[in-house]
Amino acid sequence: MDSDLNNLSRDELIAEVVKLRNAIREHRDSTEQNLCWHHPAMWGLLPEPSAVSPVVPEWPAFLRGCIRYRQSLDEQLPAAPRSPDEFSG
Repeated sequence: MDSDLNNLSRDELIAEVVKLRNAIREHRDSTEQNLCWHHPAMWGLLPEPSAVSPVVPEWPAFLRGCIRYRQSLDEQLPAAPRSPDEFSG
């Protein structure tokens, strides 16, 4: 799957690592409502296309997942700043 890397020069490999690290940092540094979004731009950094379409839960299951995700942030990041801001997308 990653055989394309075998044909890259050292400089090209370094550029690829930097590009991927920047994408990971952008995702890591997402905050507020951006934590919950679909991220096709990051997945598009992979050399192979994907025919996989995400399975979207029905609303009740989706909302339970959102609530569970938010609860996990309370557990994992209890001292993180909180925001009263609504989504303005």
